[in-house]
Amino acid sequence: MAITLMNPDGLPKIDVYRQVSVATGSRLVFVAGQVSWDADGVTVGEGDLAAQVERCCLNAGTALAAAGGSFDDVAKLTVYVVDWTPEKMPLLLEGMARAGARLGGAPVPPATLIGVAALDVPEHLVELEVMAVLE
Repeated sequence: MAITLMNPDGLPKIDVYRQVSVATGSRLVFVAGQVSWDADGVTVGEGDLAAQVERCCLNAGTALAAAGGSFDDVAKLTVYVVDWTPEKMPLLLEGMARAGARLGGAPVPPATLIGVAALDVPEHLVELEVMAVLE
């Protein structure tokens, strides 16, 4: 694998992501922000944050597979959530867990969560941006 994930001593141990990723591969993969569209551009899970997170992860998995990779190759995630509040964390984690079950493992690379006022269309509640490294 081109990515080694770690939680160094001296930093908090977070269950849902690792603090550091070390990339040793030679091909960089940048996936455009994925929203909860199906292949026809129809929003999946309107009004349901967990369903939209799941779909965003599945879409990112599809994009990574097209480049020859998977979530095992992800060096960094950025998650944008409309009107973020800490009370939404269980729904975010539920969606990631459901996607992880379908993808063969939950993504745990270093991650940044950013609350935003809006995304591309009012129906979208979350967007997932992925950077990966392949050997």
